[in-house]
Amino acid sequence: MNRRCASEFVSGLTLALALGFGLASPALARDQIRVVGSSTVFPFATAVAERFGRSTAFRTPVVESTGTGGGLKLFCAGVGLQHPDVSNASRRIKKSEVEQCFANGVREIVEVRIGYDGIVIANSKRARRFELHEEQIFLALAKQVPVAGKLVPNPYRRWRDIVPTLPDFEIEVFGPPPTSGTRDAFVELAMEGGAKKIPLLEALRARDKRAFKALAHAIREDGAYIEAGENDNLIVQKLEANPAALGVFGFSFLDQNGDRLQGSLVGGRTPSFENITSGEYGISRSLYFYIKKAHVGVVPGIVEYLREFTSARAMGEVGYLADKGLIPLPAPELRAQRDAALALTPLSLP
Repeated sequence: MNRRCASEFVSGLTLALALGFGLASPALARDQIRVVGSSTVFPFATAVAERFGRSTAFRTPVVESTGTGGGLKLFCAGVGLQHPDVSNASRRIKKSEVEQCFANGVREIVEVRIGYDGIVIANSKRARRFELHEEQIFLALAKQVPVAGKLVPNPYRRWRDIVPTLPDFEIEVFGPPPTSGTRDAFVELAMEGGAKKIPLLEALRARDKRAFKALAHAIREDGAYIEAGENDNLIVQKLEANPAALGVFGFSFLDQNGDRLQGSLVGGRTPSFENITSGEYGISRSLYFYIKKAHVGVVPGIVEYLREFTSARAMGEVGYLADKGLIPLPAPELRAQRDAALALTPLSLP
């Protein structure tokens, strides 16, 4: 190939890439992985990014805490270097989100499950530890509750109004907003789980599952539940300032602040590493991140980042992420996740 032909070939290739990624050619120079998503997964992804930046020739990835829903919205907005490469999630991607990805040309998504997490309802160690059951959590925080056989706006103002054995504190719970995967998991596992244990609502579920779910997932809006944004550290600060308040966040934040905070018992079980691993603590979930396969080979280091994140030294039983509060996958499951991730096996949902 002569010099002119070679030059025309390179120019054509550059133009094709620019068009394919919807960018002006200067943006093709991005050489840093961009990660968005879950505030729960954020400290784990940050630890991996920092280790990756120190131990490889690649630049340290940029990790942003946008919440699971917000991150997946950015991730699914399209293919191209103006869009993130990775999205962390504290729940599995929804069918509607996959459909949004497909509609915007994001057609091959690699899913990686990184471990487990418990959702804790914590308070300051300067106050009494709460001992709750799921139905009490529902009655404290639901928008509507059954009273005398009828659904009414939540009348409970103090915990003792629900059960006399609970503390005589005003119901004040700091928690994540609707864009958070922690919020999604909390309403599904704790709120819905509690609603199922109330006979009137279980009867509604038998008649109309959609109406039951809408009721079970609706959190009160009268000030008893306070949305504290996507920053779980802010909730920790609020609990330190107000020992009578409770906060909802992932186990890793309790683990990191165990000198100041304590997790409520739920169903007689503490939110501990062992109880979450065994499944005895009921409010627990899987954690994930998602890779945009179309960006592999375009943004440098994505496969190498995958290799670091899924390594035993990171995600294993004695890995550095366990030190930060991640509940590790069993070794066979870790190997399966690593093999599928490194093979860039696309997600397949039912």
